[in-house]
Amino acid sequence: MPVQTRGTAPPGAHSAGLARFNAAPRAEAEAALLECCGSHRWALRMAAHRPFPDLDALLAASDEAGYDLSPTDIAEALAGETAPCLHHAAPRAAHLALRAAHAAYESRFGHVFVISLDAHRPSQHVDQVLAGIRARLAHDPDEERAVTADEMRRLARERIIELVTDEGPTRGPGRSAPFGML
Repeated sequence: MPVQTRGTAPPGAHSAGLARFNAAPRAEAEAALLECCGSHRWALRMAAHRPFPDLDALLAASDEAGYDLSPTDIAEALAGETAPCLHHAAPRAAHLALRAAHAAYESRFGHVFVISLDAHRPSQHVDQVLAGIRARLAHDPDEERAVTADEMRRLARERIIELVTDEGPTRGPGRSAPFGML
């Protein structure tokens, strides 16, 4: 259940971060972008198109690159995603329910469940994930591939906003800050 919960940056908060991202050495930019989406093809394309004049242009490029990903590229990106654990103090029943739901999803579709929870309060995350898994288990594989690709694009957008926000990244489990500039 790769979950990224980020709010929108305050106006102007991303300008200095975007400038640092645009000026970063290509290898560092690619590494940072791989933290946003685990597809090398996507990260290479995004890094090659720098500099971006503003956040909107960066997000539009992310969307375009995301729509161009092949099934192999999406599989590569999904392989880098991990399902974060619940807080250790969460009820045992919640841990068990989430673990069982993830196992059922991965058994059916062969990859980790991804969902953007940016629009939901943290207290709603477990319920949203469980509801999302239940609903998406009913999808046929082609439909789920499309939904998964859309969720990956949303996650990439959220992570890019975090990347270029002056406050810097607040990575979830398994994610580290992309490079020292942020």
